[in-house]
Amino acid sequence: MGLKRCLACAAPFKPCPQVPAQNYCARPECQKERRKLWQRQKRKADDDYRENQSRCQKRWNDNHRDYWERYRAAHPEYVAANREKQHSRNATRCAVPIAKMDASLPESPLRSGTYRLSTADDAEIAKMDAWIVKITVLSGT
Repeated sequence: MGLKRCLACAAPFKPCPQVPAQNYCARPECQKERRKLWQRQKRKADDDYRENQSRCQKRWNDNHRDYWERYRAAHPEYVAANREKQHSRNATRCAVPIAKMDASLPESPLRSGTYRLSTADDAEIAKMDAWIVKITVLSGT
């Protein structure tokens, strides 16, 4: 079996004989990238996995309600950097305020019609289970 190129770092590596379809080298950064991509694909394709991840996250959050309060108290540099980043994000949102998920506008900005929803991968603020979409008008009325 010859050398392959790692899909993460592009360095040549010799695959493990027991794993002929190996595409990532053994470097920790490359393995982390491999696991991240696997988990992203699994969340997208597997409803049970996604629901289980959501339940686990909720259970952890319920058991560690004061985590972020303690973290921010112990890491003031994080708080300052995050505040600065949020100011930058807000400035680039064309004066559209960040709203709670249950906030609504007086009138719907969308007219009746047929729309295509597709994922918007460049969204910066999202929870693991949030859906950020781009709406494309296909027809009017």
